Amino acid sequence: MKKSFLLACGAMAIATAASAQEGPGAPFFPPFGYDLTAFDRTVKPGDDFFQYANGSYLARTQIPADRPIASRRYDMSDRTEAQLMRILREASVAAPVEPADIRGKVGAFYAAYMNQAAIDALGARALAPEIDAIRAAPDLAALARMMGSGNGTLYPSPFSLTIDTDLKNPEAYALYLGQNGLGLPDRDYYLKADFAGERDAYRAYIQTLLQLSGWPDPATASNNVLAFETALAEASWTKVQQRDLTVQYNPSSRADLSTLAPAFPWASFLEGAAVADRDRFVVTTNTAMPKLASVIASTPLDTVKAWMAFRVSDTAAPYLSQPFLDAYFEFREQKLAGQAEPKPRWKRGLAAVAGMDCVDASTCLGSMNWAVGQLYSEQYFPPATKAAVDDLIGNLMKAFRSRIEKLDWMSPPTKAEALKKLDTYQIKVGYPDKPRDYSAIAIRRDDLLGNVRRLAAANWTFYADRSRGPVDKSDWIMSPQTNNAYNGSLRDIVFPAAILQAPVFDAQADPALNYGAVGAVIGHELTHGFDDQGRTIDAAGALRDWWTPKDAAEFKRRAKILGDQYAKFEPVPGVHINPDLTMGENIADLGGLAMALDAYHLSLNGKAAPVLGGLTGEQRVFLGWAQAWAGKATPEEIKRYTTSDPHSFRKYRVNGVVPNIDQWYAAFGIKPGDKLYIPKEKRARIW
Repeated sequence: MKKSFLLACGAMAIATAASAQEGPGAPFFPPFGYDLTAFDRTVKPGDDFFQYANGSYLARTQIPADRPIASRRYDMSDRTEAQLMRILREASVAAPVEPADIRGKVGAFYAAYMNQAAIDALGARALAPEIDAIRAAPDLAALARMMGSGNGTLYPSPFSLTIDTDLKNPEAYALYLGQNGLGLPDRDYYLKADFAGERDAYRAYIQTLLQLSGWPDPATASNNVLAFETALAEASWTKVQQRDLTVQYNPSSRADLSTLAPAFPWASFLEGAAVADRDRFVVTTNTAMPKLASVIASTPLDTVKAWMAFRVSDTAAPYLSQPFLDAYFEFREQKLAGQAEPKPRWKRGLAAVAGMDCVDASTCLGSMNWAVGQLYSEQYFPPATKAAVDDLIGNLMKAFRSRIEKLDWMSPPTKAEALKKLDTYQIKVGYPDKPRDYSAIAIRRDDLLGNVRRLAAANWTFYADRSRGPVDKSDWIMSPQTNNAYNGSLRDIVFPAAILQAPVFDAQADPALNYGAVGAVIGHELTHGFDDQGRTIDAAGALRDWWTPKDAAEFKRRAKILGDQYAKFEPVPGVHINPDLTMGENIADLGGLAMALDAYHLSLNGKAAPVLGGLTGEQRVFLGWAQAWAGKATPEEIKRYTTSDPHSFRKYRVNGVVPNIDQWYAAFGIKPGDKLYIPKEKRARIW
């Protein structure tokens, strides 16, 4: 399991399909990999490059009723899902009630999800073990024991407990404790007037789930639960505060926890988490912990119980009867994201079994994501794709080394440390070398929620037991079918199989497309090791300041130039991009695309780039980046995303980056007076 503050996801919902690479031939988009029908020629590239590259595609593309976003990468996700469904459906037909092999277990899990009649007949009784235990708890200590078990159960917790490499000792694991407990996307949803409508809908949702689960007086309880979470929100750090790794490393013993936050029964919590034998923890949001503990201790026990009952129901809702599913959709997907209709049941079943909605291992504990990933990779990820990506990565590494060596603002000592760190990176492509062992986990085709419980318990045991030994440097956070990429705390850059397909990567396409799309994503992940968070980690993977004071000050000055540019973007009326929240991703986007352009030139080996379809090589690199991000979303989803996500919305990952790269101006004839034009002396130049 990985700590969320160390997870630097380089791609927002990058979803692609292996079918694009299933055989030799023409590129996915003929004749050379770009969608030449996507352009909006009525728009000048210098006024809105995203619209210029994608306007016709956006005009003809409708947001499906069962999701809040439409994009090229979600188009690819549909094909990936179709491939996975062939695997799951075939496996489910042959699966016995309690199979022994992973294919049978995957099939039985999917069959259990698809048996809606049995799930509806069971109703709220499926939650009886958790709801009854919460009701019977005699005191806060008993509830704290349940909270501690939350990583391996359905129980919620106001405190997170995660496992990652120790930032001061990268050869060992550490247990990280921090804030948790909010059911809305961000603390702003509780505290700002702009989200009053969302709060009212949340209160109604709480009441509905409590009523469905048989909780007494759900109307009063829902008001109390919302007030409780609001108090937790007031005590919590902002997401911007959580971006500073240097203030989050606070080693503590068990005794220290009781001193820091004496109002909470930590012994019971750690016992529930099966880590009562451990005496070293790293407290991240340390100043929030005593406030959160005081909120919990001063809240009536019945309200804490109602909160736990609601959050159990909320977590379990995707696996429960239709009334739970309806309530979950109406609030989580319709109100918060603007989604018009629920996904069909087969897609929800796929998401449950394969972990399709997961971004890291800590959100996939109740799935069989690694088993599905193993089956998917065996069938749909050809060795030739891995080899081609390895070649491209080599040029990206050379380009980044050259860019660091040529930096005119960094002193030789800091530059030497940066190059040393770059040399430590390992690139992981496709799938893990070691498959996960599911042999001891019972999966039944007649026990859906039981499958989720057993998988969550076994997965947490796996991570907790492993944390007592040396760091497994072959570890992966994301499974092969995950629609993303990441830069992890192991100084590894990981590209699951699902991302390495058209339009992000197409082995049959023009190399400039691949450098502009996947090359820039690879560069993005490399840059994450040197963004506002990554630059605080040294070549050994330890939290250490390896910068001269002058270089650090200059980095911050240059980053602020980029941040000031992004602060002007207003994706939906009244909601601006928060440059402090998105700083790392914006720096990585800029560094990644600049690096990809250099790497493309290296790949030419001194030869002139061909002109294809009237487009120069440099134009095609920029268009590869722009078309890879083509997409749109509902206003509700953009509002949620811009408020809570560290990535800028996709249009601004294009228009916020290209004006800071000199070659873009020459490639497209950008002139003063164009809306995106930035004078040369005011452009952001970092890596």
